[in-house]
Amino acid sequence: MEKVIKDLLVKKEKAKLGGGPEKIAKQHELGRYTARERIDRLVDEGSFLELGLLAHSDQPGSEGKSAGDGVVTGLAKVDGRPVVIQAADATVFAGTEGMVYFRKVRAIHEFAIKRGLPFINLMEGGGLRMPDGMGSDGISQMLFPQELLTHHREVPMITAVMGTSFGGPTWTAVSSDFVTQVKGTAMAIAGPRMLEIATGEKVSNEELGGWEVHAEETGQVETFVESEEEAIKQIKQFLSYMPHHAGEEPALKETTDDPARQLEKVVELVPTRQKRAYNMKKVIEEIVDDGIYFELKATYGQALITTLARIDGRVVGIIANNPMKFAGAAGAKECEKATDFIVLCDSYHIPLIFLHDTPGFRVSKDAEKLKMPTKIMVWNQALAQSTVPKISVVIRKSIGAAYGNMCGPTMGADFVVAWPTAEINFTGPEVGINVVYGQQIRTAENPDEKRTRLLEEWGFDASAYKAAGKYLIDDVIDPRNTRKFLADTLSFACHKNGAKSERKLANWPTGY
Repeated sequence: MEKVIKDLLVKKEKAKLGGGPEKIAKQHELGRYTARERIDRLVDEGSFLELGLLAHSDQPGSEGKSAGDGVVTGLAKVDGRPVVIQAADATVFAGTEGMVYFRKVRAIHEFAIKRGLPFINLMEGGGLRMPDGMGSDGISQMLFPQELLTHHREVPMITAVMGTSFGGPTWTAVSSDFVTQVKGTAMAIAGPRMLEIATGEKVSNEELGGWEVHAEETGQVETFVESEEEAIKQIKQFLSYMPHHAGEEPALKETTDDPARQLEKVVELVPTRQKRAYNMKKVIEEIVDDGIYFELKATYGQALITTLARIDGRVVGIIANNPMKFAGAAGAKECEKATDFIVLCDSYHIPLIFLHDTPGFRVSKDAEKLKMPTKIMVWNQALAQSTVPKISVVIRKSIGAAYGNMCGPTMGADFVVAWPTAEINFTGPEVGINVVYGQQIRTAENPDEKRTRLLEEWGFDASAYKAAGKYLIDDVIDPRNTRKFLADTLSFACHKNGAKSERKLANWPTGY
């Protein structure tokens, strides 16, 4: 028996070396950690239970050089919380995917769903392994893994792009609730070499799927970091706002930050002049517990801010207009960003808070080509179907259809209030008179005088008091009481079922 055990230990130690010392050294030369080193840095010390260590490729002749078949899978704890992990092993066939690789990932994903554990993916690799996928029998077994198509947001799925990733790692990333990408890596359907052979197009990894592409153009990645250590911190931070699974709420966190704390600084932060810009993120810092928030897609659709935070210890999702960009007017990217965030929060029982300061949507010929009407209505539909508690605060202005998309009084909000300087209207008076009386103004003897007189005549009462007087909104509040109002109303809105939603959006496509 002693010899048998010794043989087992030798096999396991060899398997832990993946592609061997030379391949490990090459990974280090590239400035990257190996799969196991990444796991060690992520999980609590001594908590990793590996499954499938002795697995290898089922292709004849590859058995002895395919430890784990290119992926390390198992169970562990992260900050004391149980999780499921897969980490692509770039030292084995460059982290490409074979049939056994898929079998391991499918098994561990099914366990995550069955037992309600967050699923963390540490990704790098070249996608489907050519020899394994060739032929009708190969491709028939190795198309999109079924678990990605049937995930239904049952557990949080979190992905870090830690090395150049094509094919499979990309499918995993864009199917996830949260993605962080290390700068200097790439994420795309296929690599430059395949692209050149297939289409003749020559591009670099960075041009094809580098971080700037996803930060500014695709919105498929939530955060970007300089190092793998930072990526691991991002994973932990996002995980701290999530429940273990869709059957429970995110945990409350004790705080010493008084929920009734007065926000003295916000009076100075937000100018009363409607056209002056200010930093909405500083307003959010004042409102939330300890000034801490976790922003998602900060560089994509920058006229809108989407962030996770806590108020009185409860996790909340905040959607806020950003007057520093396009005066807070949303375009197509902002619409996609809002929709994605609403789906995330509703699926994992996170109440939504809306902070309005928007002149409306950005409209133009180019916006129509980007299907702006569809983008607006998809955001609207996601909001209408969401069932988590929703609280809406008009900070300074909320104009036109954007008032509805920011959860105005007809969109199922539990509470809608405004600051006393807020303006709520169909459109700004200047726009209104130019549309209705444009010809008269242009042909008037004194166009400026004509415009001024019409503006006086068009003095519609757009103040929050008129809406409050007809009980179309719930109240006009002292800006300094905003945190207390949100903390109080959250406690009432969550009284019956906590923050639990009906999860109507759980099957909404990722990155629609």
